Amino acid sequence: MIQVTVYRNSKQKCEGFVARGHAGYSEEGQDIVCAAASVLIMNTVNAVEKYTDDRFSVVSDDEEGLIDFKLKDRPSAEAALLLDAMILGLRDMADDENYAKYIQLTFEEV
Repeated sequence: MIQVTVYRNSKQKCEGFVARGHAGYSEEGQDIVCAAASVLIMNTVNAVEKYTDDRFSVVSDDEEGLIDFKLKDRPSAEAALLLDAMILGLRDMADDENYAKYIQLTFEEV
C-alpha cells in the first residue's frame, strides 16, 4: 500500500508530505495505481521547483518507494495551488472503491 501523509499548518496549507510504499495493485511495470500516484507526486515536486521560488528539501528512495518533500518556509500561493492539486488527485484515488485498499491519504498538523 502507498501511504501518503500530508503535513498542514494551522491555516490548513500543505507544507510538505511523505509518500512511501508500493501499491501492490499489479506487477512492477504494470501497476496503474503506483504509476498514477508517482505521476501526481513527481509532477508536483517538479512543478514547485520550476514554477515557484519556494525553497524545499526532497529525499527519495526508489527501492522503498519513498518521497519526503518539505517546504523550507510557508508555501507561496503558487506552491499551495500545486500541492492542493496533487492532494485532490491522491484523495480521488484513495476514495475510489477500486483503489482504496492500495493507497491511504492522511493529514497531520505541523
